[in-house]
Amino acid sequence: MKSTNAAAPGTFTGRHMLFVMLAFFGTVIAVNITMAVFSATSWTGLVVSNSYVASQEFETKRQSHLQQQAAGWSPVFSYADGVATLTLADGAGAPVELGRVTVKFNRPVGGHDDQSLELQRGAGASYVAVVSLGDGVWDAWVEAPETELGPFELHERFKLGVTGK
Repeated sequence: MKSTNAAAPGTFTGRHMLFVMLAFFGTVIAVNITMAVFSATSWTGLVVSNSYVASQEFETKRQSHLQQQAAGWSPVFSYADGVATLTLADGAGAPVELGRVTVKFNRPVGGHDDQSLELQRGAGASYVAVVSLGDGVWDAWVEAPETELGPFELHERFKLGVTGK
């Protein structure tokens, strides 16, 4: 006597369930890996102490930024030999008066070695400060809250003594 365990055509079998499970978990794992790669290779994000207040200030800062762009403001931030320099001129090349200018240096990950200082008016269209920064990746957040065209902000990321990408 012969016994066959073949399922009737159109019957959902264990093999079908295996394929459904592999497809489901394969998709979940592929999405997780993709998102992990994107998060590791993209912008680290913005951290604020109070997100509600930051959201209220956003539109004011956006409008100020648009006015500053229309006026031809061209900011350049640099750090070399222990000196942080912000150079800012308008569309005609004239220096822009920013009032009180602060810069906050922090590491993108870890929050160690963070520093905050005030930039002093230098020659021409520059603002300078002496600061000692160690090797590695740094973020510089330059702020001047009371300019003629509203609050000014500049965020720059730079590397010191780091080779590779």
